[in-house]
Amino acid sequence: MAAFGRVLVMMAILMLTRVSADPDLLQDLCVADLTSAVKVNGFTCKSNVTEEDFFFTGLAKPGATNNSMGSVVTAANVQKIPGLNTLGVSLARIDYAPGGLNPPHTHPRATEIVFVLEGELDVGFITTANVLVSKSIKKGEIFVFPRGLVHFQKNNGKVDAAVIAAFNSQLPGTQSIAATLFAASPTVPDNVLTKAFQIGTKEVEKIKSKLAPKK
Repeated sequence: MAAFGRVLVMMAILMLTRVSADPDLLQDLCVADLTSAVKVNGFTCKSNVTEEDFFFTGLAKPGATNNSMGSVVTAANVQKIPGLNTLGVSLARIDYAPGGLNPPHTHPRATEIVFVLEGELDVGFITTANVLVSKSIKKGEIFVFPRGLVHFQKNNGKVDAAVIAAFNSQLPGTQSIAATLFAASPTVPDNVLTKAFQIGTKEVEKIKSKLAPKK
């Protein structure tokens, strides 16, 4: 019985090590050719590989949070680090001003895990059964957001906050719920939004005007 239990544990470990949002690589590396016109699931490989393809300094300093949400995401994905192509991982740094919000959004291609660098955050995700799973986290603590579920982070403190986020995808994708619905191009019809949110056309147009991309 003990041997059977060990086998089950080993199988579970093997299954967990195979969990990835991206396909497995079939060679040592495949540095992304971001200029290629060839469209594949990912990026084509380039031949002139250098150490710079695996290097990035963009997460070293806080990003500017002087925007309407009071937060900024600095991505370290395959578009910034071509060497990540086919490796199935990426990072991001998220900075929050006091009161800043990383608004409700989803990552369709990855689970996210955040590590708090500074400050405190109120975080949460919503399950498909409409259950909110939330917690307050502080420096040195970790929280996980399952793949595809709507989630958010809010800095309710009086000082700046920051996290490092890790993803099991080279390009996790992000859909901000409000921007997706109210700032899409072409626009989502007003009669869809008025029906879905049980509000009037004037309210829909007001929200659209606030979320419209800055020109």
